[in-house]
Amino acid sequence: MMENEFEEEFIYHPLENIEDVDLFYEAIGREHLTKAISPERPYTYWTIELYDQQNGLRGGGGLGVLAADTRRVAEKMGVPFVLITPFYPHETHQTIHDGVVYDEHVDVDYHKFGFRLVDSVNIKCCDALCKLEVIEKKFANTRIIAVTEPNFGELYSDTSGSDHRLYQEVSLGFGGYAALKLIGLKPAIIQLNEVATFFAAVARLDELVHNGMDFYEAVVYTRKHTLYTNHTLVQAAEAEFTLEQFERYVFPNIKSSAVRRWLSEKFEHGRIKLSSITIEIAELKSGVSKLHTRVANYHDVAGNKVKFKAITNGIDMDAWVLPGIMSFYHQAQILDERDMPLDDLDIKLEALSAMEIRLAKNNGRRVLNKVLEHRPDHRGQVLQFSDDDFIFDFKRRFVDYKRPDLPFRDLERLRAVLEEHGAHYLLAGRVHTGDHVMAGKLKHLLEAVETDDYLRSHVHYLPDYDEELAYGLSAGSNASINVPIVGLEACGTSWMKDVANFGLLISTHDGGVADGSINAYLNVSGADENEELNMLYQRMEEVMSAWENDFDLETLVRRQLVEFLPVISGARMLKDYLDYLFPI
Repeated sequence: MMENEFEEEFIYHPLENIEDVDLFYEAIGREHLTKAISPERPYTYWTIELYDQQNGLRGGGGLGVLAADTRRVAEKMGVPFVLITPFYPHETHQTIHDGVVYDEHVDVDYHKFGFRLVDSVNIKCCDALCKLEVIEKKFANTRIIAVTEPNFGELYSDTSGSDHRLYQEVSLGFGGYAALKLIGLKPAIIQLNEVATFFAAVARLDELVHNGMDFYEAVVYTRKHTLYTNHTLVQAAEAEFTLEQFERYVFPNIKSSAVRRWLSEKFEHGRIKLSSITIEIAELKSGVSKLHTRVANYHDVAGNKVKFKAITNGIDMDAWVLPGIMSFYHQAQILDERDMPLDDLDIKLEALSAMEIRLAKNNGRRVLNKVLEHRPDHRGQVLQFSDDDFIFDFKRRFVDYKRPDLPFRDLERLRAVLEEHGAHYLLAGRVHTGDHVMAGKLKHLLEAVETDDYLRSHVHYLPDYDEELAYGLSAGSNASINVPIVGLEACGTSWMKDVANFGLLISTHDGGVADGSINAYLNVSGADENEELNMLYQRMEEVMSAWENDFDLETLVRRQLVEFLPVISGARMLKDYLDYLFPI
């Protein structure tokens, strides 16, 4: 088709039944739209996973936990907010026997968690209609809307780039957008959390064009209402889909020939990375830490490096911080009623004493022991710890770049460090299903520990890591180990929960930790991994000694809080998003 024929086919059409037509024309030429959020036009947040065990949804890691925290923060701040996600009817739990991790598959019934069935919507895949149930759970000013069906499977089931993974993503995008319309909502903004949610923006673009908006104007409109939040660092690591897969799963759900043609043109050699087109459909783009926005290696279709706005992740403080510590933050006017950090943190935190820190951690130790009563370690032992026991923890996904095995590279040195103060080391982190390399590393690590009498009784792996374990360890451990390879962690939020709960942080300067000063915590660095390992052992010795000295303990905890409370606040995070999306 010649260029002029293309233009003639998609000539301007009268705008009828298009949302915010007047606002659209006012917005052309402006950097952003300024439409106020309302219950009818909420902030919509799209995520392929939600880790919210209280509401019956179990995710795979930090992305899902962040989604749950963001909704709770929006609830507290009174922001009309809708989270759209799949509800997976099956979930995976992990057990461990003789060092080998086994997956157990459990059915999940959404009725047990307060969701109501709204109705159903249909999407088209492989020349067939697929019926998706639309379920909903309402809160005061937020809600969770999910799409589900019996064959949906589990989160991240099958391999990246597979038909089933594409089906799940298409179901979330096209099915989730249809669910919004079914309920009678129109999005003020679409926040796409990672490229798996890309099809929500396509569904909106297709609706606008199908209802009569000129294609090019519809692209501008969709772009101005869409935020792409990237949570990974390297574009090349993402899965690819083929044109043939799109013809079976994606194109049947698009009514507009212009939108289908536009998508078809984005394929190179019959393949496409969703990040390339997500970058194009979203004018607003954010990364999840300052370091992330500097090192993320993403390029648009023209080959230009993409610039991201730094909006560092935060946590819902009420969900993750001990009530007694939260009372201190509020009474000392360190946090306001919405958990936003107030001014003069350094002065106000001078009231925090070593006695109060230890008392709070003793209360946290009771919380941890309560959790451990029904969470035995890899040997089947039920662990209980006294207030005098010193506990290090590593509680993150068990993946290579986070280096869960780093402290175990020199077992003699590790034993000497722990034995000097009678300390324990708790490992908690899920091995991804199918990750045979890391499953092998975990087995080797545990076998090595068994060869040493002291380590055998002081190193424990806690299987099936989840929110409950994360909270218990954040509350009850003395120090947290966070040693990702620098440049590979986008943000991370586990360390935030430790800092907020008066735990001491031993970390490399990576992810969200790098938002603060390198002197704000116990930094691990070195010219190579051997130097890093030596410094890690030194930091472990320092932190145990500091816990026994009032001045050192107060200094370290206060310094962390002064630097990081403004970083880790979920209220700060959501405010940053709102300021970015709806500037005054």
